[in-house]
Amino acid sequence: MATIAVSGSLAQRPGRAGHAWVFLNYLLGFRDLGHEVLFLDRLEAAMLDPGEGATSVRDSRAARWLVETMAGAGLGDCYCLLLDGGETIGLSRAQALERLGRSSLLLDFNGFLADEELLAAAPRRVFLDIDPGFAQIWSELGLTAMLDGHDAFATVGLNLGAPGCTVPGGGREWVTTTQPVLLERWPAIAAGDAFTSVGSWRGPFGPVEFEGVDYGLRAHEFRRFAELPRHCGAPFEIALDIDPADAADAERLRAGGWGLADPASIAADLETYRAYLQGSLAEISIAKGMYVKSRGGWFSDRSACYLASGKPVLAQDTGFGGWLPVGEGLLSFDDMASAVAGAEAILAAPERHARAAREIAEEHFDSRKVLPALLERLGGA
Repeated sequence: MATIAVSGSLAQRPGRAGHAWVFLNYLLGFRDLGHEVLFLDRLEAAMLDPGEGATSVRDSRAARWLVETMAGAGLGDCYCLLLDGGETIGLSRAQALERLGRSSLLLDFNGFLADEELLAAAPRRVFLDIDPGFAQIWSELGLTAMLDGHDAFATVGLNLGAPGCTVPGGGREWVTTTQPVLLERWPAIAAGDAFTSVGSWRGPFGPVEFEGVDYGLRAHEFRRFAELPRHCGAPFEIALDIDPADAADAERLRAGGWGLADPASIAADLETYRAYLQGSLAEISIAKGMYVKSRGGWFSDRSACYLASGKPVLAQDTGFGGWLPVGEGLLSFDDMASAVAGAEAILAAPERHARAAREIAEEHFDSRKVLPALLERLGGA
């Protein structure tokens, strides 16, 4: 089979295993199907944490994170990390160019790859959007050119182009896809008594205003559900990456009954992160305001991993119900009352919802189904 290339920002987020799994489920899934895979990343001095005190980019924690993550996933011979000055870690630039030249396509996550020579070497360049709404609106506002230079466009926003979705298509044809999960890496496990999740309070993007609508972040939505645990008969815990400047919000969540776990510990490596998800009763997923207001149909890669692990998902509604089965295993909410009702339904029949969760993953997120369908629609089979 042909080589499939993937580009994305793994090294820039050391110690964030959930983010790493986004790329790994694609890479491992393609390899499982028989494809040779190539992962491209870049790391520049300006991307490093100033407090780290690294003597060079090559010796930085970020570089070590990528090397260790790829090796731990069994992909140690499949990546090229581009450094300042033309240096690389992993495959050489020449080797990366050779593999790109015989690839069927490059999946460029959020337009991350900026190297013109490498982009030109790929016969087909696909912009893969995993944050639906941001890139499209930025493009409409003239704030980014990240969509330029691509031959096709794919998104995990299942509603793009559908009635009621306010994400602008920009005259492009967007291929929609669910997030793939290599199911054998995420077996169903019966364990746990808490609703959990892992996430950032604000994330790397700021709010966006478009056509008179303010599209916010997870922080703006989470505040609406600060009291949720007080109304439910189970513990709620989130491994929340929240800045000390938002200490008042963190205290408000604790007062509402949320347990705040340390994301630096829980997402420190692939296995610890997976064990945290699989040790849960269910996931509670609160989305970014962008996803909620735009009705783009976003559904989290993390939630897909919960489902595969046999963990029901209680997810804030972004419009995904038109494409995914909702009611057992996956429940949606849009206000406090429906969130409480969803939690109570899971608590009343946890085993039934656990079975349904795995069945949804097998039907809608199995990489052996999702990835061939995506390649076929992109013309890269």
